[in-house]
Amino acid sequence: MNTGAVRPKGQTENSDMNTSRSLAWLRERYDISGLELFFKKKEVPIHSHSLWYYFGGITLFFFVVQVITGIMLLLYYRPTAEAAFESVQFIMTEVRFGWLIRSIHSWSANLMVLAAFIHLFSVFFMRSYRRPRELTWISGVFLLLLSLGFGFSGYLLPWNELAFFATKVGTEIVAVVPFVGEFLLKFLRGGEEVTGATLTRFFGFHVAVLPMICTFLLAFHLLAVQKQGMSVPIAMENKPMRVMPFFPNFLMRDFLGWILALGVLVAIAALFPWELGVKADPFAPAPAGITPEWYFVFMFQTLKFIPAKIWFMEGEVLGVLAFAIAGVLLILVPFLDKKSNAGQPGKALSVIGVLVLVYIIVMTIISYVMPQTF
Repeated sequence: MNTGAVRPKGQTENSDMNTSRSLAWLRERYDISGLELFFKKKEVPIHSHSLWYYFGGITLFFFVVQVITGIMLLLYYRPTAEAAFESVQFIMTEVRFGWLIRSIHSWSANLMVLAAFIHLFSVFFMRSYRRPRELTWISGVFLLLLSLGFGFSGYLLPWNELAFFATKVGTEIVAVVPFVGEFLLKFLRGGEEVTGATLTRFFGFHVAVLPMICTFLLAFHLLAVQKQGMSVPIAMENKPMRVMPFFPNFLMRDFLGWILALGVLVAIAALFPWELGVKADPFAPAPAGITPEWYFVFMFQTLKFIPAKIWFMEGEVLGVLAFAIAGVLLILVPFLDKKSNAGQPGKALSVIGVLVLVYIIVMTIISYVMPQTF
């Protein structure tokens, strides 16, 4: 039976005519010649590692889902210690499909961080940060840090028991930073303890401060990627390589990745809805087995393994400083990797990258296999 997969000639001609009219209408009012030229000339290299190109778009997709579902939740959420938990409870029980929207929002946050980590490591191993893409790498690292900031600030907003005590311990770690630790603790909490002021402050970070910074960084990052094009591995840089047009070939494949990501997200959100738990009680003792979100677990587990004293320094202080130094080194990778900038694929950084990745995975597994309280 003919399913009509091929459109009739007249229908195709009408569609093309409507497209031409729309473009003519735009050209009459705006100069879009540069945009048209960009879409016609932009090409994407095809090689054995091309798959990793799509994780940047998937990360962006989950960010868009975060924005849309976050706005929906914002219509009902009340950022006070007295009403936050009840407002989330109302969303989940009274608002039509509210439980699904919240579940999608929570799961997409986790999948966005996961996709961002995969994207970061793929860029690292392909040496895509080398000249002239240094600023693209730096903006990408800061976007990953902002994603973690979104996760940390949003975790407290339901004002449940798990989020309250996890936030309390997480902010206490900031206090060990030499010289500025006490200031940072009070700045994050809005006082000495985790209270309603902390909730209001985290809400401000989550829906205003972080999105504003993220918007500017994301715009710069996307502009830099489009301007400089897709990087290729050093070993393939001077070899003949097939390419595909960005529009419509690569863009349609990117959209296919978005559709698959949406299917996975909705399936997880529906089958494993995000639980609310019980309302936080600041005067109750911390329950056993509290752990942070999975993307912070390797850091917390590391701090548990560090001895209380190492020479003349407290172990926790040394651990926090080590993570801070590692973050700075990550940002400076394009300037530290002299070999890649000279077109030589050095192996040392690849070994370090593999060791770091294995370390994160192993410490995360250890934390879940041998759970401990903070």
